[in-house]
Amino acid sequence: MSSSTHLALIEKTTSLIAAGDIVGAESALADLADTEGDRALMVVLDQLAPKDILAVMREYDDSKASVVNLLVTPEQFARAMVLEKQYKDLTHTHLRNMVNAVVFRDGADPVEFLTAIGDLEGGAEALADYFAEKWSRVEAFARTGSFDASEDYGDALSDDELLASGYVRPRVELDEVADGDWMQMAWLLRYECRDLFIEMLLVLRAKARAHDLGAQPADEAQEDDGKVETSETDRGGVTPVARDSDEESAI
Repeated sequence: MSSSTHLALIEKTTSLIAAGDIVGAESALADLADTEGDRALMVVLDQLAPKDILAVMREYDDSKASVVNLLVTPEQFARAMVLEKQYKDLTHTHLRNMVNAVVFRDGADPVEFLTAIGDLEGGAEALADYFAEKWSRVEAFARTGSFDASEDYGDALSDDELLASGYVRPRVELDEVADGDWMQMAWLLRYECRDLFIEMLLVLRAKARAHDLGAQPADEAQEDDGKVETSETDRGGVTPVARDSDEESAI
């Protein structure tokens, strides 16, 4: 495929996403893979804006395979993931579904994706959002190596104690939590990406404290924050436009 054809497809995909036709955009990308092969699609994905890749990926439907989710690289995925906060999804459902579908896809190395996420500013914050609904159980896991939040795990671990805990033999083995979901993600972070696990947990604690105090986190408190309600973005109703600063920091 020529560069001009690539450009035309990128413009078409971008226009479809801007118009809210996420299904049409994904179909155009899938047609490219069918006719020109996976390599051609990977070239196009590398030229698409992270916010447009995100718009397609976050509409994950487990009833069918998404060619974008199957081929997106760890670096492309990380750049898109850190922009997900622009969708005002208070339950982070789309985020968790998207992350699980990509990071735990067949043949992928989850640690490669986690490393790419951790290398970007905003990566730990995005992971904290992923775990937001499981805060107490992740905190218990950090303290005891078990996900049972009913255990008496005492005061929260300090930074140094968190670092040391990563070298303690796991109470649960990876194959016991290899569910392609948050438990497996937490296990990999704690024992394979220790620094990122600590950074993520500190962010998660700050979010939990803010929630308990009824305060809005500082990164969400600005009146004009560029976010849109998830009800409008679900199923491609609206695609938020990233601020230049966000886009540049992600890229």
